Amino acid sequence: MSAPDPDDLERAVLDLLGRRADGATICPSEVARAVAAEGQEWRDLMDPVRAAVGRLVEQDAVDVTQRGEVVDLASARGPIRVRRRS
Repeated sequence: MSAPDPDDLERAVLDLLGRRADGATICPSEVARAVAAEGQEWRDLMDPVRAAVGRLVEQDAVDVTQRGEVVDLASARGPIRVRRRS
């Protein structure tokens, strides 16, 4: 199974964030689960989702955080969270 369209992944990130309170975060796995096709393993979508998050960071649309602090996605290791940039 192929990954969803990159634009669809970006829209999914922004849609999930739009459903949260200002300043709230989402986990990239929430996006992967939301867009996974029937029978598709959501974990296989984590790299494409992280890439979509990276594009949104470049567009100044979102921040990537760890333990509440903004971090660089390229150097972040371990779990990350995503929030709409204010």
